[in-house]
Amino acid sequence: MSTRAEQSAVRWQDNGPSGEPSGSAGVHVRRIEVQTSKRMEIHDLTATVQEMVRATGVSAGLVTVSTMHTTTAVFVNEPQSALLEDVQQMLERLVPRGEEWKHNDPRYSDCDRHNADAHLRAIMLGSSVTLQVAEGGLTMGQWQRVLMAELDGPRKRGLVLQVLAAS
Repeated sequence: MSTRAEQSAVRWQDNGPSGEPSGSAGVHVRRIEVQTSKRMEIHDLTATVQEMVRATGVSAGLVTVSTMHTTTAVFVNEPQSALLEDVQQMLERLVPRGEEWKHNDPRYSDCDRHNADAHLRAIMLGSSVTLQVAEGGLTMGQWQRVLMAELDGPRKRGLVLQVLAAS
């Protein structure tokens, strides 16, 4: 599992006209796309999320990052390469790909991707994170990063970033 450079993998798309808030006053929504290159890999989205928060001009509030897929996950942790390899090994041990999952069995499911392991791994890691925004930036610990796990790639993946301004 490796972390890829955000610039080559992430693409922004505003939902509102020219970066203006979408929906309710004080709510800013953007969609991003991440192109993955492996079946399982982790992308660091922190700079993209931070850039979006700064672009909104929100000084205090919340930002939520959500995946639009059932075989990807979003979580907060440290992107140290050995740790990312440990995460991959843990997921492979806890949810083996070769197991006889019902989702992969045509008697029970019409899914031809044979990706039950990816769905189960995504359930374990979670589909969204919400972080505090203070002084115009993300409130995170020194080593914390916003990470997206691709669990059934390679594919183009969509995520939604939503910033809510505090009243």
